[in-house]
Amino acid sequence: MLVLAVDTSTPAVTAGLVRLTESTDATPGSVTTTLATRVRVDARSHAEILTPNILECLDEAGITAADLDAVVVGIGPGPYTGLRVGMATAAAFGDALGLPVYGVCSLDAISADVSEPGSLLVVTDARRREIYWARYEAGVRVAGPDVIAPAELGHGGVDVVAGSGPHAAAFGLPVRDVQAPSPAGLVTVAAADIESRVVPGPLVPLYLRRPDAKTLDERAAAKARP
Repeated sequence: MLVLAVDTSTPAVTAGLVRLTESTDATPGSVTTTLATRVRVDARSHAEILTPNILECLDEAGITAADLDAVVVGIGPGPYTGLRVGMATAAAFGDALGLPVYGVCSLDAISADVSEPGSLLVVTDARRREIYWARYEAGVRVAGPDVIAPAELGHGGVDVVAGSGPHAAAFGLPVRDVQAPSPAGLVTVAAADIESRVVPGPLVPLYLRRPDAKTLDERAAAKARP
């Protein structure tokens, strides 16, 4: 199966094409093979970068959008503006091509890329001097995702940390250099549902807090407060 994978939950604008080989009795466990990938770190240009990245991946892999079987998109947690670009683009591709679109936690995709057998902490930049985080035991999420100030996050018993480089380094733990979800990691998280042809539910973004942008009514209410 050919899967388009995109993520805009971090400053890295990621697109890729992944071949998902389904598990069989002879070969248990699905296998992902990345056919093409484009990653550009630019926190302010998600909308301008993502679709060209997708088209470049299709061209490099020598396939057309009509050849795709599914779409996977990271649903965060992430900043409002960037995150909605990836989700809207994935939804548009799915709608135009009649494809199922699977939303996955972006932190889960980072964990899948690390494949840590022990206890793993994944952190990404939430701005406002905070981080998004989740904790994993043998690849299974056991806490989070949530948002918190780094100093307030207890990490006793954690073996390694991955995610945003500067934030991961602050914990004084061994760091795995996986700073953003890869296309293969995203597809790995959704693989069981894709193989089972599960009908995906609506895409629901993991903002975890209100966006910085406010409506006119909210601004007026804020000014009216004593």
